[in-house]
Amino acid sequence: MKEVLHFINGEYTASHSGKTFDKVDPATGQVIARVASGEVGEVNAAVAAAKHAFDSWGKLPQQERSRLLMNLAAAIDRRADDFIAAEVADTGKPWSLASHLDIPRGAANFVQFAEHFKYIATECWENLGQNALNYAIRRPTGVVAVISPWNLPLLLMTWKVAPALAAGNCVVVKPSRETPSTASLLGEVMNEVGIPKGVYNVVQGPGTLIGAALSRHPDVHALTFTGETTTGQTIMGDCAQTLKKLSFELGGKNPNIIFADAPLEECLDVTLRSSFANQGQVCLAGSRIYVERPLYASFVEKLVERAKGLKIGDPMDPATTMGSLVSHGHRERVMAFVDAARAEGATIAYGGERVDPASLPERVKGGAFMQPTIITDVQEHYSCQAQEIFGPVVTITPFDREEDVIARANATEYGLSATVWTSDLRRGHRVAAAIDAGLVWINSWFLRDLRTPFGGVKGSGIGREGGIYSLDFYTELKNVCVQL
Repeated sequence: MKEVLHFINGEYTASHSGKTFDKVDPATGQVIARVASGEVGEVNAAVAAAKHAFDSWGKLPQQERSRLLMNLAAAIDRRADDFIAAEVADTGKPWSLASHLDIPRGAANFVQFAEHFKYIATECWENLGQNALNYAIRRPTGVVAVISPWNLPLLLMTWKVAPALAAGNCVVVKPSRETPSTASLLGEVMNEVGIPKGVYNVVQGPGTLIGAALSRHPDVHALTFTGETTTGQTIMGDCAQTLKKLSFELGGKNPNIIFADAPLEECLDVTLRSSFANQGQVCLAGSRIYVERPLYASFVEKLVERAKGLKIGDPMDPATTMGSLVSHGHRERVMAFVDAARAEGATIAYGGERVDPASLPERVKGGAFMQPTIITDVQEHYSCQAQEIFGPVVTITPFDREEDVIARANATEYGLSATVWTSDLRRGHRVAAAIDAGLVWINSWFLRDLRTPFGGVKGSGIGREGGIYSLDFYTELKNVCVQL
């Protein structure tokens, strides 16, 4: 049986308590690993290691840190197959997705911040009236806790770890219980390229224990979290005790607004991805689709036809386009939304069922598979329309007026992202400006420039990361005033 251990101070360690938990491959239903389950003692050891390493890592010249992180990115690329296999086994996502998105972006995150941070300058102000010079210097924040999610494990974890390390901080990572493997494997690669011990640490275990211990720890100076909104609220309360810097990417219920003049074929292809990529387990998924009424009936028909073409099957099969959900428990949570939609009076235009095991290859008959699901005839208060589902379920609703769809798009506690489809770019810009979201795509989806600000508003997050915005979070600015 494979073991997944903590990675503390450059070494793999079991829990002092001896506690473990089973890791199940969601595509097969089989136990594939025994994972160390940490407690406060492991958190304390990891934080102490990070604090000790910070004394030297934070003082390294930026060029040297960047060199080591570029080597790390190259090592991830060299071992891409190992990372892909671990990601597929943990998540149930298709090999094709992990190989084209998750793992390459994980490596790219280190490249981006290693390079970008080398060329950041600070400001200087000359006060001639007082014959003084003021200038700003940046210093790393210290020990950073990273609590990462299960849907894009390596990608979203390195999105935080890369800028934290590039800025001179040391980190303690708490990966999801569902996806422990790639965070652990990254420790091995850190050692291979010579990242000093204690710079990167991983503590496995339950979020209620490990996350809470990190949130309350006095030697953790900043915490970044990606996950569900109510969990973020709990973490925020815990962090208040020690006044940590916080960056949260939380839930989303993102509108996808499609006007009648949209470039239809491109719109349908991209909407299929924004609806069902990674089995809909993407915080940026366009799960509320609004279609201008003249196009509505045709759009529903065409999207259903495309959904029928998705191949559900073994994630290891290169032809598979939809794998399993992350766990059987999560599938049942998603199915509960579909059942509620039926009870509330909505129409299941397509899907809405668990996949019949008889239709699956033998290896994955015990997996947590579900059909892509399209729901119509919904009201804004229906649970499927109002709450984040985080699965392969979208709603499609007609609209008549621009002002109406903007109001409906904004009538939610969330504000992470939105998509607008139109051939009228003036309207595109106008609608984008009016939507309450941290990110709006016009005639596209999931195009990302890592230099741009990323984050949500309202219940979707606190703060921005990416480019200079990450540097702002992972460093402290100090003003120095010199009397001339």
